Amino acid sequence: MLLAGIEREIIPPSAGDEPLRAPDRGVAPQSVTRVIRIVEALCDSPRPLGLAELSRIVATPKSSLAALLRGLADEQFIVSVEGAWKLGPGAFGLGSALVEARRRFPAADLVREGMRRLSDRAGETVLFAVRDSGLGTITYVDMVECSNAVRFSVAIGDRRPLYATAGGRILLAAVTDAELQFYLAAIVPEKLTDKTETDRQRLAEIVAEARGNGFAQTIDEAADGVAGTAALVRDAQGEVLGALILAAPTQRTRARLTDMAQWVRAEAATISRSLGYRGDAHLS
Repeated sequence: MLLAGIEREIIPPSAGDEPLRAPDRGVAPQSVTRVIRIVEALCDSPRPLGLAELSRIVATPKSSLAALLRGLADEQFIVSVEGAWKLGPGAFGLGSALVEARRRFPAADLVREGMRRLSDRAGETVLFAVRDSGLGTITYVDMVECSNAVRFSVAIGDRRPLYATAGGRILLAAVTDAELQFYLAAIVPEKLTDKTETDRQRLAEIVAEARGNGFAQTIDEAADGVAGTAALVRDAQGEVLGALILAAPTQRTRARLTDMAQWVRAEAATISRSLGYRGDAHLS
């Protein structure tokens, strides 16, 4: 029941080949991680970086880092400038290819892929919501439903008040203090359930906590029997695209609120990174 209102191709090894083993997805090869961090550091820096600076930023010994830098230089991903390093033509060529790939894979598709991953991981419904311009509400613009018989569901296009929802609260966490105070002064909070928080001072504190934690959670506040966990998704410019929301029956949620917060925050960060965002991991 619904809560109311609410090919992979396998290629066999050739004779004599060693059988392929699936990589350990939990631990990335150290050298690959370091190479990525080197490129990221050079992308973020307005000037060339020396070996000592890169060693500090990447948290890698100079001796190990030097070998990686030589390899990147051989492929022209980086070039040496007066004893320091900057991105080379190989990196810019790859960047151009990625830009073209991005054009063929719009932001909405990247967001939805992340929603599917989160739903598969948590076994619950995942929503994406945006803040309505000039209104104190959010609108649900996409949904990936789970397969549980008892699950949360909502109509695309439905609106909910910012103050009572996890998605709304995390979107409020992205505004300035002045904007938040203006919003709280303008609304007349209503009790949607017995547990809906309507005290303006407490709502301000809750939004501040969400800003610091990088996620917001509600239990039975927007609707009885529904818990929500939400985190921000940002684009390459750092602008908020919307809220990634994990919604589930409260009875299945209470024992794993911490896990759900970690999953939502991590997936929101992954989506944002795929869109080009390079800020803090928790997107606060």
